[in-house]
Amino acid sequence: MNQQRYFEDVTEGAAIAPLMVPVTPVQMFFFSAATYNGHLIHYNETWSTAMDGHPGLVIHGPLQIALLTRMVTDWIGPRGRLISYSVQSRGSAYAGDTVHCTGTVERKHAGDGLIDLALRATRNGRELLIPGNATVRLPARPAT
Repeated sequence: MNQQRYFEDVTEGAAIAPLMVPVTPVQMFFFSAATYNGHLIHYNETWSTAMDGHPGLVIHGPLQIALLTRMVTDWIGPRGRLISYSVQSRGSAYAGDTVHCTGTVERKHAGDGLIDLALRATRNGRELLIPGNATVRLPARPAT
């Protein structure tokens, strides 16, 4: 289980713990099954390369977004809450690529426990896949 993060422990400008996931064809196949996505570019390499012209199996945009969301929810801990989330898919990644998810604390809202985050997912740490923003609520540190 993730450790709980508290509002008082967070500073503006700080990086949040990154998440780096090398995405495999098996993981993509199961994601296709779980989301009822039958598009062949995600699990049939011959189709993806020969028929659609991609360099390999295409990692689902929603899988990339789910990984970025996981980074946020891992960081906030079990009592943290995701209040708002907004992202844009801007690039493609392929089986064997690593989706690098990073984020920064942009602003702390005094008095309500809200924190604004700037988010990014990149392909292999270089090409931007997803920029985004989130607002989370963290609990106050318990009095001792």
